[in-house]
Amino acid sequence: MRRPLWKAVAVTALVFLACFVAILAFLVLGEGSLALRGNRVALVEVQGVIVEAERVVRELEAHGDDPAIRAVVVRIQSPGGVVAPTQEIYRAIRRLRDKGKPVVASMGAVAASGGYYLAAGADHIVANQGSLTGSIGVLIQLAEVEGLLRKVGVRYEIIKAGRYKDVGNIARPMTDEERQILQGLLDDLHEQFVADVAEGRGLDPAAIRALADGRVFSGRRAKELGLVDGLGGLEEAVQKAAELARIPGKPRLVRPRRPFQLTDLLEWLAGRTALGALLSSPASLPWPLLGSPKLPLYLME
Repeated sequence: MRRPLWKAVAVTALVFLACFVAILAFLVLGEGSLALRGNRVALVEVQGVIVEAERVVRELEAHGDDPAIRAVVVRIQSPGGVVAPTQEIYRAIRRLRDKGKPVVASMGAVAASGGYYLAAGADHIVANQGSLTGSIGVLIQLAEVEGLLRKVGVRYEIIKAGRYKDVGNIARPMTDEERQILQGLLDDLHEQFVADVAEGRGLDPAAIRALADGRVFSGRRAKELGLVDGLGGLEEAVQKAAELARIPGKPRLVRPRRPFQLTDLLEWLAGRTALGALLSSPASLPWPLLGSPKLPLYLME
């Protein structure tokens, strides 16, 4: 009875050993060789209006710590967004560059204002000829509905401690002094925008300032002006990233893996219904209509 038992134990042990060796070989060799694991270019996507930076910054930092990732392509499909999150992502891109990993920005249909801000942090910018980019500027949209409120019999009262605490109050016209305060704030942020673009592009701030009047450029015109480095799509951007990282042959593109979220469904619906017309237009976004005196400042196309 002992011999069959020992045979069964031996067969089981061999099966487990074979499985262990197979798993170990897969983890070590990947797609065939250890060298191929270092031929990877990671893709990070920035889509829509930029209102938060956590996901993108987290992905950039993870790729910076992964020795198998040799370079990163940031695919930008954005008209801009809120100032602070845009600056956070820009800094994360610069930190990745400082680690010695090339970063290439790839512009989709729109990579303007805050979208261009991000791209300027990369080592190399690739745009389609018809990409909309540039729009180096800052804005704030405030509604003033005093006349409407008066017609419907609504009184809007503010109790405040601090003379300028209710700057942008929707229930009254803005004073000249308040307008100067907001203009000074915008001018400061605009100068930060210009300085960061100049630093990222390695250009004189005066050269950037001459183009920083909020106008939008096509990708082809932006290349002529030195705002982008090359023309092409995502494939050209990936190949450029591989070239900068000295990856021989065709690199393996590592796409982001994220769990499905409700926002994914909304984005899909937006692209196929009339909802898309609302979501695609920064000017039609609802927050400027709410009239909050504490509206964030936007880098928008």
